[in-house]
Amino acid sequence: MLACLLVLLAGCGQQRDDRSVVRFWAMGYEGEVVARLVPEFERRHPHIRVEVQQLPWTAAHEKLLTAFAGDALPDVCALGNTWIPEFALLDALEPLQPMLTRSPAIDPADYFDGAWQSGVIEGRVYAVPWYVETRLPFYRSDLLAAAGIAQPPRDWAQWREALDALKRQAGPGRYSILLPLNEFEPLLNLAIQQPDPLLREDGRYGNFRSPGFRRALAFYKEMFDRGWAPPVSNTQISNVWDEFGRGYYAFYVNGPWNIAEFRKRLPAERADDWMTMPLPGPDGPGASVAGGTSFVLFRQSDNKAAAWQLVEFLSDPQVQARFHAMTGDLPPRRSAWTHGELAADPYATAFRQQLERARPAPRVPEWERIAQEIRLVGEQMVGGRYTVEEAAAELDRRADAILEKRRWMLDRHAAGGAR
Repeated sequence: MLACLLVLLAGCGQQRDDRSVVRFWAMGYEGEVVARLVPEFERRHPHIRVEVQQLPWTAAHEKLLTAFAGDALPDVCALGNTWIPEFALLDALEPLQPMLTRSPAIDPADYFDGAWQSGVIEGRVYAVPWYVETRLPFYRSDLLAAAGIAQPPRDWAQWREALDALKRQAGPGRYSILLPLNEFEPLLNLAIQQPDPLLREDGRYGNFRSPGFRRALAFYKEMFDRGWAPPVSNTQISNVWDEFGRGYYAFYVNGPWNIAEFRKRLPAERADDWMTMPLPGPDGPGASVAGGTSFVLFRQSDNKAAAWQLVEFLSDPQVQARFHAMTGDLPPRRSAWTHGELAADPYATAFRQQLERARPAPRVPEWERIAQEIRLVGEQMVGGRYTVEEAAAELDRRADAILEKRRWMLDRHAAGGAR
């Protein structure tokens, strides 16, 4: 009997060892949550075993670069969208078009275009969106009504009227809107609404002196100059949710994770006094930046076929709806919005509308550094160091310095092609 038992145990061990192993790296809380979906995938694909490694966002970028240098990248990774151009430039990513062509499970037309385009670099698809985020105004509906604003504003002119009326109603010590100076997103979203691109000549130079960006800068500065927004960072606000409930400000431009936070943190008497709305644009509902995280496969993987099956599973609309219920992250596929809680959530409706107008940030590896310069120069402009014209010129100067190496590489590549 002992001999038979040993044979059976040896057989089971061999069966486990025979499965293909897919190494999957995922960042933040999502890396913890996705592990709960893996057993269902393994049940459907008994020949595959998934090893999930959760990485903190603060250490993920360095770990990925170290793994690339040491030929130790995983098979599949959930990569922040702004990192995709960098790893594509390193030739670390597997182009996905051949797999997409053969896959009935992933339909690019079902994805919000801004999210999908975040993973398209120079015409090649390197990523499939996993979850998407964008930013729009949360607002106090009761304060708008008290200020005589019957409907949420749809364009900048109506927004100006609403912000002015709210400030008159609020009086000293209270404001119409919170635009934290330590965040670049509020200004960037105003800028992405313009017809002028943020970078020019294939990302070689900044385009911040364009009429569109200067228009966005002027509107951003006006909100502080007229006392509609307090010149503070969010670290100077004791608690952004409590202050919203207290009426310190009536508009707060932020992301979808705050739907759950406001539901949890606002007092019961404020439960029906807030809502979300699409971001107003210069001439009507405007664009916003498409953020989020996407699946990529790495070139050095020897197990791409099994890794792609995991991507297909996690991209299934019903699985995405389950993932949203577990995390609050928004699905990038339109069909996923017809499932579960998301379809009936009134606070998510504006995000669904906004995602149709979301646009990717410039797809250059240097973009995160440039975005931080937008934040710094915007804060200095609000503080009086720069005029609008001076801030635009300063941003071009800083962006051009950051992009110097990119220009050198592109020009060298063009010269080599000419030869």
